[in-house]
Amino acid sequence: MKIARYTAYGRPETVVLDDAPIPTPGPGELLVRTRAAPVTAGDARMRSGKVPRGLGLMLRLAIGWSRPRVAPGWAFAGDIAALGPGVTGFTAGQQVFGLKGFKGGAHADYLTMRADGPVLPLPDTLTYEQGAAFFFGGLTAAEFLIDRARLAPGERLLVAGATGSVGSAGVQIARHLGATVAATASPANHGLARELGATEVTDYRTGPPKGPFDVILDVMGSLGWKGAQPLLSPNGRLVLITATLADMLASTVNRRFITGTNKDDLPSMRRLVELHQKGGYTPIVGQTLPFAQLAEAHRIAESFHKPGNLVVTMGDAT
Repeated sequence: MKIARYTAYGRPETVVLDDAPIPTPGPGELLVRTRAAPVTAGDARMRSGKVPRGLGLMLRLAIGWSRPRVAPGWAFAGDIAALGPGVTGFTAGQQVFGLKGFKGGAHADYLTMRADGPVLPLPDTLTYEQGAAFFFGGLTAAEFLIDRARLAPGERLLVAGATGSVGSAGVQIARHLGATVAATASPANHGLARELGATEVTDYRTGPPKGPFDVILDVMGSLGWKGAQPLLSPNGRLVLITATLADMLASTVNRRFITGTNKDDLPSMRRLVELHQKGGYTPIVGQTLPFAQLAEAHRIAESFHKPGNLVVTMGDAT
């Protein structure tokens, strides 16, 4: 099989494909034939080592000083090729999707997963590509809007960067919660933002719609606290997804300033599936590329201007 690895921090060419034996599932494990996997902004940051200000040292201490010592690929969708001893609740051939998480390994033709880990049956309402794209932006948007910002029905939300992975999920989830959504996006993506549920859309280069907003979801940190504060209502909250170390420290003393990371556990995954089943969220799949073009997918992801989710496909994804 083919499996991806990082050779160094640097350009997209530093992620390469190698040959490797197909793994054998151990006790309690699933062997999954991967059909599709996302290439996310997080993948691009791990490969390049380019992270928000103040976090570079932490990244290298966590995953490797001279090169990333984690495997590429955070999430996947596929079907079960084999069951390890003692596995119950899954069947051979069943379609599944899930998370390999921080240590990665989803950018491979086959992967193993604990059957009691972050893996779920793929709903028949999702393709492999949609299943691959499902969790990255969706988990982030759901936790920050529902649990952290406590977005309420009738409140007004601004999504700054509304058509990428997190933003497109945020617009949909907010509309499902009963909020009114305004958005910023590039002109080419204004139609998509409106289709997702935004009622007012402006060009991100010319500035956001007029406030006040009860919540601002700032995906790329284009506003920050300084830019967002004049747009917020007296009790308004800023959710900053791409945050510097200084932002994170500031958020510890300002309850209206929300940063951090989201959970990627089974309860969070199941809640997102329930949102999808209620019509509140379906991931937007933008460009898809074959697995052999993984380096090119990293180049696109690194631009941070892709609409929807970028996915690579293995085998015959449908």
